[in-house]
Amino acid sequence: MAALSSLATLASTGVGLYAQSRTAQQQAATQRAQAEINRQQDTARQQQLTLQQQAEARARGEQVARTVASARARLAGGGLQVNDGSAASVTQGLRADAAAGQADSDAIFRARLSSGRAWLLNPDATLTSVLRALPSFGNAVRNLLD
Repeated sequence: MAALSSLATLASTGVGLYAQSRTAQQQAATQRAQAEINRQQDTARQQQLTLQQQAEARARGEQVARTVASARARLAGGGLQVNDGSAASVTQGLRADAAAGQADSDAIFRARLSSGRAWLLNPDATLTSVLRALPSFGNAVRNLLD
């Protein structure tokens, strides 16, 4: 009987080790799959942010073009040559300001994207969402306690 007990213990240990090994393999596979999903989500998020940055740059460019055209029209209406002297300086200054603003925006975008904090670029501000949710959470807890 003692031999059977030892054999049963040995078999039980073997089955336990096999089960632990299979569990570890399954966990490793799950972790690899989750890492791949996270990588794909990060890539998609970065692409979305890049497209958003490009759209904002286009909108900014269109706004500058409208502003310059408006300034040129006002200057031409005032009798000034729009390509000479102070009129040219005004339009060149508008373009330079817009280019500097775009460069700053691009630099901030690249810095945040490279630091892995792309969520800083999201306009929804996660902290704001949390702060807005707190009163409703407090009301739910109070209702449960009443």
